[in-house]
Amino acid sequence: MAEDVERGPEILDAHQELVRHIEQGASKMRALSIITVVVAAVLAASYLSQLALTFTGTKTVTVTLTDPVNIAAELVVLALTLVWLYVGVRDLRFSWRIKREIRAARTKEEGIKKEVS
Repeated sequence: MAEDVERGPEILDAHQELVRHIEQGASKMRALSIITVVVAAVLAASYLSQLALTFTGTKTVTVTLTDPVNIAAELVVLALTLVWLYVGVRDLRFSWRIKREIRAARTKEEGIKKEVS
């Protein structure tokens, strides 16, 4: 037990280094998730607007929009975009949750430091 008290600062330093590493990774993941969400939202909006043209009476732009092959291709790409959007939002929510948990761990860490000192 006395050995644990003597190693307390080493353990706290190692813990702090681990938390710092996790925070850096989480912030990178948060930034990438935000970029992913924005890009996926823009793509989803553009594909929806292209599909909406078929319902407004527009029949041709550069290609025939009512062509079943084009509509099928747009639906496939839209589905992939929505999956990409879902993954981005899920990752962003995860990174926010990690950020809160790390903040709580840092608060507890400060309490432990005060007790050890």
